Amino acid sequence: MKTVVVLGGGITGLCTMHYLQRQIREKNLDVKLVLVEKNTYLGGKLHSAYEQGFILETGADSIVARHKGVLELVEELDFKQNLVYNETGISYIYTNNELHAIPTDSTFGIPMSLPSLEESTLVSEEGKKAALKDLTMPNEGFTKESSIGEFLTYYLGEELVQNQIAPVLAGVYSGDLNQLSIASTLPYLIDYKNDYGSIIKGFDANREQFVKAANKKFISFKNGLSSLIERLEETLTDVEIVKGIATTSVKKQENQYIVTLANDRMIEADHVVLALPNDSVQNLLQDESLNRYFGQFNTASAITIYLGFDVPDHRLPADGTGYIVSHNSDVICNAATWTSRKWKHTSAEGKLLVRLFYKSINPAYERLRMMTDEELAAVALEDVRKSLGIEEKPTVVDVTKWIDQMPKYDLAHREALQGLVQELENNYPNLLIAGCSYFGVGIGACIQNGKKIGEELAEKLL
Repeated sequence: MKTVVVLGGGITGLCTMHYLQRQIREKNLDVKLVLVEKNTYLGGKLHSAYEQGFILETGADSIVARHKGVLELVEELDFKQNLVYNETGISYIYTNNELHAIPTDSTFGIPMSLPSLEESTLVSEEGKKAALKDLTMPNEGFTKESSIGEFLTYYLGEELVQNQIAPVLAGVYSGDLNQLSIASTLPYLIDYKNDYGSIIKGFDANREQFVKAANKKFISFKNGLSSLIERLEETLTDVEIVKGIATTSVKKQENQYIVTLANDRMIEADHVVLALPNDSVQNLLQDESLNRYFGQFNTASAITIYLGFDVPDHRLPADGTGYIVSHNSDVICNAATWTSRKWKHTSAEGKLLVRLFYKSINPAYERLRMMTDEELAAVALEDVRKSLGIEEKPTVVDVTKWIDQMPKYDLAHREALQGLVQELENNYPNLLIAGCSYFGVGIGACIQNGKKIGEELAEKLL
């Protein structure tokens, strides 16, 4: 009997086991499956908390519905009846102490038409004229490996990028746009420029797919994202699930691996999947020859703070779901989601729930990370008072710190990944890396990564 051990019980590890178990059953294979998670619960960055009628997502708050494999997994789990979709509304940028609507006919702040550009209150007339050069200037050597910040600034102008696009994209990808490649963010932009001669014209020609995706594009579940994790766990009946015990080492021994746990249990594995953060993989393997690759995968940090109020949600602007902070503002946060507005299931009684984000790109971050939870809550409350005019004290406060837990797909990422994968293939046969540190930060990407690994493992086990 062969043994497969998956280390890491986040969404990638769980999906690896889900699809591997399915293949093993279909092919009638004799395989032992073991999943190990150091936390006492599964899910990793997908974890819901419940307090005073509020659902608080301490990690990711939703899943992109259109990503390949997401709804397919939900259907396979017979969980479709629990789906909820986001409420649609205007997203704002908070700048110069005012809320400015991001033009509706835009994607990641990039105008999809000339009327959208003209509509913007975030860009001056001079800045709008500068953006028009995109219509006539051909691609002058930019490739998908180029910096997306430099690319967009070159064709759309610095003002549009800095005031409207950068706040959105930097919020999504947690990094400096000049250090992020087009390939790791929006690779189709190069195709638009090359095929249509213009980024804006490219969006306009492909408008239907973006308009369709703009409404109801995120999903969650009636009882929070943790309910999806719980459903996955229920279905893994052929898997031994070990929770609350860390893995201390993974050692190659002839044609197998010895996986040692913190309780001194040793598991002989024929195949190992490391669905873990990059630093955890590095610590487990303890191989100096791989450190040059591990050291090139960079991370960002964030502090998220929920504030729940005993006031009605309708105190917020009627048409909005949240804001992103630009420069020249009197608040400290990078963004705020009006959670009870965007996700009505998170507030059973329709009371106001706001989530604020403080990222490591924030100039105040080093000071913030040294604060106590009480001090951080006071900062968040002052941000809510200034930006939304809410003077009441919160009844619920939840502070979560994700320190060095958010992968940054900068210009070095792709080359480092190619080198690491090749080294592992050469020196660690049947040991695979997986997860958001390497193969995509979105939950949808993690689901697809788990599916790919699970199905490929099943073929090797034949």
